[in-house]
Amino acid sequence: MNFTEETARAKVRAAEDAWNTRDPERVSLAYTPDSVWRNRDEFLTGREEIREFLTRKWAGERDYALRKDLWTFGGNRIAVRFQYEWHDADGQWWRSYGNELWEFADDGLMRRREASINDVRIDEADRRILGDRRPKELPLA
Repeated sequence: MNFTEETARAKVRAAEDAWNTRDPERVSLAYTPDSVWRNRDEFLTGREEIREFLTRKWAGERDYALRKDLWTFGGNRIAVRFQYEWHDADGQWWRSYGNELWEFADDGLMRRREASINDVRIDEADRRILGDRRPKELPLA
């Protein structure tokens, strides 16, 4: 699989849309059965661990809304920057900033994902990612 700018942007948009469903089963199907992840300080292997991680993640990150942007691409790899907002059980809002490195198998499924993420406490009035779906007219960059 070799990406063009058009196909890389489409892959990023599809990932954003899928993650905003907050459906661990649906999201996990975008990864190879033996996909390897690093997410912050967690290391995961395989769809079952990915599903379990996402279930746990979205139970704690309430009203999660994500925006991803293509950073660069080459061959079967894509680099993404992203932001998402969520609140915890106490009602504290957070904005999480991160970078991801993706590697794809020939069938288009992601076989490797490495994510570095930092969280910033925000006031609810400072939110800027409203709703879980990006309007179609809003560009990715």
